[in-house]
Amino acid sequence: MSLPTAERFLTDAEKKQVKAAIAAAELRTSGEIRVHLEDHIEEDVLDHAAFVFEELDMHRTRDRNGVLIYLSVVDRKVAVIGDAGINAVVPEGFWTDVVAILKLHLAAGHHGQGIAEAVHHVGEKLVSFFPLLHDDTDELPNEISYGKR
Repeated sequence: MSLPTAERFLTDAEKKQVKAAIAAAELRTSGEIRVHLEDHIEEDVLDHAAFVFEELDMHRTRDRNGVLIYLSVVDRKVAVIGDAGINAVVPEGFWTDVVAILKLHLAAGHHGQGIAEAVHHVGEKLVSFFPLLHDDTDELPNEISYGKR
């Protein structure tokens, strides 16, 4: 049995579910949410997620309020990273519950549902700090991105 690759980790229906969750979350907050999947990493998951955050130009939002949900699917490593604007106003450990939701669902094999729920939870958490503004624009793509390792 071959190991799952990032592109095959989610079914087409699950990919649509995740994209819809991102769009729905961003209707309530000016925050920008991205999901990135990779096969395998060697380095620390938080360090690598921070690298991916920069590679995806997520730091280029007006309010520096992007959030990356990162998964290394073979390694079963996850990270949630917020940009400087978020980190300046939220307490330490702000994303711990989102990571726990992800890990719980992934362990149960509910990949799409887990990622979509994590996206929803991120959106809910951002609303109080970054409510949707009248002049808000969708600054980052809602597509799932993939990396090769």
